[in-house]
Amino acid sequence: MTDADAVRRVASALPRAYEVQVRGRWKFRVGQIVFVAFSKDEEQFGFGFPKLERDALIASAPDAFFLPPTGDLRYQWVCGNLAAIDDDEMTELVTDAWRMCVPAMLHDLPELPPPVAEVWSLLDEDAYADAAPLLHPYLHWHDRDVALRGRNNVLTHLRHHPRPRPPREVEVRDGQVYRWIR
Repeated sequence: MTDADAVRRVASALPRAYEVQVRGRWKFRVGQIVFVAFSKDEEQFGFGFPKLERDALIASAPDAFFLPPTGDLRYQWVCGNLAAIDDDEMTELVTDAWRMCVPAMLHDLPELPPPVAEVWSLLDEDAYADAAPLLHPYLHWHDRDVALRGRNNVLTHLRHHPRPRPPREVEVRDGQVYRWIR
């Protein structure tokens, strides 16, 4: 069994995701694309889901999932009762809905160890000061033909170059990113 607060924790941790209120209902977006929305009482939610697989999901758990209103059937969308879904399934559904809205290069970020997704998100927003405490002082940075050592050197480089793509490999030490390889 899950609830709206658990959905918020998962969705808000995803890069480029943000929460907005539209006509009394809370929604999570990437850019202008909604990937999760709550009912007004927050006991039900809707989420991005492939139309071709929607009927199979509903048939697998009719007490948990149902079709969206008729006007929304044209969208890749399905609805669910939060009380009938466990946290693991909710996390998978929300993350997959988010993946439908972001570039493929970001798809693997949620599987990387914390705080990698948060660091990448902060770098994507040019929030270098906020990212600094999450980077190890002796950070090893390898991005294509650029190899740097040390948190300050990496942050100085990033201020003058395009945003990095997410890493393929990472190492985290003491809760900080120690090695970043792309």
